[in-house]
Amino acid sequence: MVDTAFEIAPAKLGRFCTLYGKTPESNFAVLDGPDSSEYLPPVPMHSGGAGLVSTTDDYLRFCRFIQNKGELDGVRLLGRKTVELMTSNHLLPNLLPIAFEGAVPMFGTGFGLGFSVNIAIAQNGVMGSVGHHGWGGYAETYFWIDPQEELIAILMTQYLPSQTYPIRKEFRTAVYQALE
Repeated sequence: MVDTAFEIAPAKLGRFCTLYGKTPESNFAVLDGPDSSEYLPPVPMHSGGAGLVSTTDDYLRFCRFIQNKGELDGVRLLGRKTVELMTSNHLLPNLLPIAFEGAVPMFGTGFGLGFSVNIAIAQNGVMGSVGHHGWGGYAETYFWIDPQEELIAILMTQYLPSQTYPIRKEFRTAVYQALE
C-alpha cells in the first residue's frame, strides 16, 4: 500500500483530491484542497484510529488481503483465524442496535475488530449477505467485503458531512442489484 499515509508526500500532491462539503452558503463548497490541505506535512498527530489518506488501489489491496484471510501476493501477515475473529460480531445482544453520537441506530449491524458486520439482513434494511463486513471513512469513503458473494465494493467520494446523502445505501443497493 504505497499511497496510504497520514500525510501527503509532496511528490503525490498532484493526485490529492479536493474535499467538498456543506456550508451555510453552499451544498458544494471546497473544504480542503491540495494546496492548503491539513494533510500536508508536517501533520501534528498520526492517529491510530483516524486521519489516513489513501487511494482506491491501496483500499483494494487491503480488501483483497482481508478477503484472502490475511494473505496477499503469497505473503501471509495475519492468521486465517485472526481475520475471522476480526470480521465477526463482538457486540452482546444488549448493546444492539448500536448508534454513534446520536446517529440513527444501526439495526442488523454488529462490530468486529475494525469492521462493521452485517448480522441480520432484514433488520439492516439494505441488500447484502449475513457476515459482510466493512467500514466507512470520514469523507464518505466506504468499503465492504462480502465473503458469500466473493465481492469487494469500494466507494471513494470526498464530501462532508459523511452520510449527508444516502449514497452508501444507494451504492450498496446498485451493487447487489447488478449480481446475477
